[in-house]
Amino acid sequence: MDGTPAYRLPDDEGASRHGAHRALRHHEALPLLRFITCGSVDDGKSTLIGRLLHDSGSLALDQREALARDSARLGTQGGALDFALLVDGLEAEREQGITIDVAYRYFGTARRRFIVADCPGHEQYTRNMATGASGADLAVVLVDARKGVLPQTRRHSRIVRLLGLKRVVLAVNKMDLVGWSEARFRAIHDDYRALAQALGIEEVHAIPLSALHGDNLLVASEHSPWFTGQPLLPTLEALPALEPPAAAAFRLPVQWINRPHQDFRGVAGTVAAGRVAVGDTVQVLPAGTRATVARVIGPGRELAAAEAGQPVTLVFHEDLDVSRGDLVVAPGSAPVLARRLRADLVWLDEAPLVPGRRYLLRVGPKTVPAQVVAIEHQCDIHTGATHAAGALPLNAIGRVELELEERLPLARFEDERALGAFILIDRASHATAGAGTVVEAIAEGSGRAYAQAFSLGPAERAAAKGQQARCLWLTGLSGAGKSTLADALERHLAARGRHTMLLDGDNTRTGLSKDLGFAPGDRREHVRRLGEVARLMVEAGLIVIVSAISPYRADREAVRARFAPGEFIEVFVDASPETCAARDPKGLYARARAGELGHAIGIGTGYEPPLAPEVHVSTDATSVEASVAAVLAALGED
Repeated sequence: MDGTPAYRLPDDEGASRHGAHRALRHHEALPLLRFITCGSVDDGKSTLIGRLLHDSGSLALDQREALARDSARLGTQGGALDFALLVDGLEAEREQGITIDVAYRYFGTARRRFIVADCPGHEQYTRNMATGASGADLAVVLVDARKGVLPQTRRHSRIVRLLGLKRVVLAVNKMDLVGWSEARFRAIHDDYRALAQALGIEEVHAIPLSALHGDNLLVASEHSPWFTGQPLLPTLEALPALEPPAAAAFRLPVQWINRPHQDFRGVAGTVAAGRVAVGDTVQVLPAGTRATVARVIGPGRELAAAEAGQPVTLVFHEDLDVSRGDLVVAPGSAPVLARRLRADLVWLDEAPLVPGRRYLLRVGPKTVPAQVVAIEHQCDIHTGATHAAGALPLNAIGRVELELEERLPLARFEDERALGAFILIDRASHATAGAGTVVEAIAEGSGRAYAQAFSLGPAERAAAKGQQARCLWLTGLSGAGKSTLADALERHLAARGRHTMLLDGDNTRTGLSKDLGFAPGDRREHVRRLGEVARLMVEAGLIVIVSAISPYRADREAVRARFAPGEFIEVFVDASPETCAARDPKGLYARARAGELGHAIGIGTGYEPPLAPEVHVSTDATSVEASVAAVLAALGED
C-alpha cells in the first residue's frame, strides 16, 4: 500500500454531500403522520402496506430483490410479487400467511413522512393491535368487500375510538372480487358509517380499492369511474396529524434527570403540550413547587423556547427535588391530582380482570401500584350495549374504577392524551395486562371515599391476642363438608385460646347478603362481601374461617388479592358429586333434579375447583379429625 486511498471521492463530492444534507433536512421538515391498518383476518392489510411501499418508490434495490426471491419461494401469488411479505417479517407469519406482531414501516413522499403499523387481525392478538393504535393519528380500517363489516372490524373500531382516534379511512378492499360493484361499496360504507356514528368516530373517508392490483392506491382506478373521491395515498397526504392545540397548557412529563457532572442538573423529556420559554415560571407536580426556567436545551443546541413534540432539557434557576415521572406544567393550569379514576379499558391478559386485583399503572414515565375497585360494566362489541360484569375476560372492553397508592396528575383522555392514557402491568410477569383511557380523574375531597390511615395496625392487634391473624377460606361443592370442617376447626382453635370468627355462606345470606339471589352476578357479589368482611376481621387480629361454595375461581383470587401475602389460606374441601348428592344436607340436589332451582351452578356443573390450594382435603375417605389436622398444620398450629 502506498497510502493512496483505494477509493477516490469525485471532485463534486462536496457539493453532492451538501445537496444530500439539504434534501435530508427538507425530508425531516415534512409533516409526519402515524397511522395503523386494522380489520379482520385476511382483509389484506399487509398486502396494502407492501403495495404502498412498492408503488411509492420507498423500497431500496436490495429490498426489491429480496421481495422477488421471497415471493418465488414463499409467495401466494403464483410467482408474482407477494407484497404482504414486505411486512410479515416473522417466520411464523410467513409460514401461516397471517400477521402476528405489529410491523412498523417508514416511508415518505414529496408531501409527507409516514409511520404505518400493520396490526394483526386475529382476535387472540388484540393486545398487539391496541399497542399499534396507541400512538397513531388515524386508522385505516380494511374491510373485505365480499364479507362486509365483521365482528373483529367492530372490535378494532371500538379500540381505535377508545384510544382517542376519531378519524378513519375505510378501505373497502378486494373490490375486484365483487366486480367493482358500486352498490356493494355503498352498502358497506353505510353499515360502517352507522357504527362510526355510534362510537363517536367523527370522520370516515371511504375508498374502494384492490390492494393486490394497486387500484385506487396512488392514482384513480379506471375500474371505479363512479368513485369521485381521492385515492388512498393522496388522502393520507392531505389529512392533518393530531397535534395539540397551540393554546394548550404546557406539559412536560419528566423522563430522566440529566446530570452529566456535578455542575449541571437538568430535567429532560418531550414537551407533550403547549410551549415553554426561557424565563417562564413553571410548577412541578405532584409536589407543587415552582421554579423559573433558566435554559431550554434542545438536541445539540440552546433554544429560546420549545413547543409540543420537541425533546428538551430544562434547567431551573432554583434547586428543586424533581424525579422521573414528575410533571412540569404551567402554573394555574395544573391537572387534577387524583388517587382514584374511572376508565375505559381493553383487557389484554389471559387471566381475567376482577375487582380487588392489584396491578402497576403506568402513565407516561410514571408507574404506581393500583387496585381494581369495581367493574362498572362490559361493552358488547356487536351492539355497543353495556351490561353488568363480575370480570373482564381477554379482549373484553369495559369501564372500571381504579385506586392508586399515590396521587397522580391525570386528565380526561378526551382533553389531554398524555395524561389520560395508561397501561396496567401484571406485577408478577411485568406483561401489559390492559390499556385504558381516563374517563374521570377523581380528586381528593370530591366526595368520594378514601382509605384513612390510623396509628394502630393489624399486626399490633394480632400481637395483643397472641396469634397471627389469618383467613381460612373453605370452598367446595354443597355437601362436601365445609360447614362441618369449619365448625370443628373453630372448636379446636378456641380450645387453644385462639380468637376466631366463623363466617358461613348460608348464614350471612340472612343478613349481609339478604338482598342477593343465586344468579352468577349475585354469587360474585356475595363472595366479594364475604371477602371484605373477612379482611376487616383479619385486620382486627382474628383468625377468620369462611365456609362458602364460592364457585368461581376468579372471585376467590380477587378475595386473595385483598390480603397480605400469607394471610389467605385456601382450603379445597373436596368430595365427589355422588357423595355430595347422597349427603344432600339442604335438599339442594333433590330440588335441582326436580327443576325447582333456577341457578344450580355450584351444586354440580359450573364449580371451578382451585388449581393450587394451600390445603386439599378429600372428605370421601378422610375423617373430620384428619382434615382438621391438615388445616392446623398449614396454620402452624400442629
